[in-house]
Amino acid sequence: MSSDVAAVPAPRPAPSRSAAWRDRLAHPVLVANLVGQIGIVVTGGAVRLTGSGLGCSTWPQCEPGQFAPVFHEAATYHRFVEFGNRTLTGVLSVLAVLVILVVWPDRRRARSYRLLGFAPLLGVAAQAVIGGVIVLLHLHPAWVSLHFLVSMLLVVLSTLLVHRGREGDGAPVPVAPPAAQALAPVLAVLLAVVLVLGAVTTGAGPHSGDEEVGYRFAVDPYLMARVHAAAVWLFVAALVALLVLNRRGPQVLRRRGWVMVALVALQGLIGYVQVATDLPVLLVLLHMLGAALLAAGTTRYLLTFRTRGVDAGATARPATAPAASPA
Repeated sequence: MSSDVAAVPAPRPAPSRSAAWRDRLAHPVLVANLVGQIGIVVTGGAVRLTGSGLGCSTWPQCEPGQFAPVFHEAATYHRFVEFGNRTLTGVLSVLAVLVILVVWPDRRRARSYRLLGFAPLLGVAAQAVIGGVIVLLHLHPAWVSLHFLVSMLLVVLSTLLVHRGREGDGAPVPVAPPAAQALAPVLAVLLAVVLVLGAVTTGAGPHSGDEEVGYRFAVDPYLMARVHAAAVWLFVAALVALLVLNRRGPQVLRRRGWVMVALVALQGLIGYVQVATDLPVLLVLLHMLGAALLAAGTTRYLLTFRTRGVDAGATARPATAPAASPA
């Protein structure tokens, strides 16, 4: 063949089917994982509020020699409530594996984001171990509170995954004023304080998780409720300050700020009504759901304080079709 003949450019490789599959499923899987992490807060709360923590007498089996509860005349509903919560843990395990499958292989994304994809599976595994310890230690209050707080951490990390899944990997660029950027970590710390005090308050009250041993934390539940409320008001003050500082910020930042106002108002209303009505189980359960939603909402709100473009050193992630795999 003559060397004067112009070289014909090689055809562009067809998009990888696995990459296309990941692009279609990534967001739904990440959202499903977040919903599941919030959902297990509700089922775990149902276990605690109905005193079903020892409905299954052992772990990982429900009863010696059997993984599922067996219905008979002497059986109570407690074992089925506890087994339902354990079943949702299995569903979360499947979702956590799917998160890894849609996040880790995507080498177009930053390594930090890809490593974050392992957080749900590691968290579910840790929660399974903590749950087993709770059963074996007969509902030790510290471990019960840790169980709840780890769930809150998983909600935060799962929200971060959903957010990061739809943004670039470039350096963060602040969109909020410097004063708001400085105050944002304070809101995050106050959220952690509110959640910890909420867990201690519940453990000190009649819904501590064991119908036979109430008030498992030896502290005054009404005093703890007041301390918890004081921390909430500090959280509200920080949020109001951020709303004022961001009043001229991007529309999405202002909109999510008002979503935070709605979440805090609803959570505060439930909190005060439940205390005034002697802590009915349904309201306490709604308060636990509200805590999970507040954790997710605060995380999403604070993430809106910055934006990320595409890293100049990385391959951009197309909106419709994945980039060709490197040779």
